[in-house]
Amino acid sequence: MADQSQGASTRQRDESRRQERAGRILDAAAGLILRWGYSKTTIDDIARQAGVAKGTIYLHWKTREDLFGALLRREKLGLADDIRQRIADDPAGSALRGALKHSALALMKRPLLKAVLLRDLDVIGKLAHGERNSAAQLERLTGFKTYLEFLRDCNLVRTDLSLRSQEYVVSAIFMGFFLAAPLMPEEFTLSDDEIADLMAETVHRTLEPDRAVPADELQNASHAFLRYLNHATKTAESSFSEM
Repeated sequence: MADQSQGASTRQRDESRRQERAGRILDAAAGLILRWGYSKTTIDDIARQAGVAKGTIYLHWKTREDLFGALLRREKLGLADDIRQRIADDPAGSALRGALKHSALALMKRPLLKAVLLRDLDVIGKLAHGERNSAAQLERLTGFKTYLEFLRDCNLVRTDLSLRSQEYVVSAIFMGFFLAAPLMPEEFTLSDDEIADLMAETVHRTLEPDRAVPADELQNASHAFLRYLNHATKTAESSFSEM
């Protein structure tokens, strides 16, 4: 019995060291991609930055593409956790305006995912094409559609527009604010909070009814949005577990 307990403890320590090492490698990869871009970042660069042998990286991922895929999945898991916490701290956070605001603020803290959203080829290179056409991306869009359908059924967004049109409008508002920010003259520069607030106000005036939403409706909206977020998280986790 003692030998079994000692063996389990050893396996746990080994797994903990493995996970810590994988995290350090992913941290190094993230920093180098943001500095040099995906196309110019090599496994040799990452190994040197992480302080490990090149062969050690291949103990975790078979290819360079697998490593970068794991990095993006880790970023998405962190993003989902951040959004979830922000909404938990905001009683009105799960209405559409709140969901967009908190998603935007969380994304602003993750420059790699922001580069993915904006298809910044200098940073993510050919990863842009793969992310746009991945099955996981399709699942996330389907999950958001289900959330929007719930809001329509509960009259928390207008229904005189088609669901497809509303999906387009929400995406255009969300992406539009991110695309516009770096193009603005310096005198028009706004803080992250100001941008997120304006985004939320825009989607509210465009799609939400002009009425106070009762607490029970907000709670139902919260459950619907968290179901969408949890589904997206599970999709990312199922891939990340392959690390």
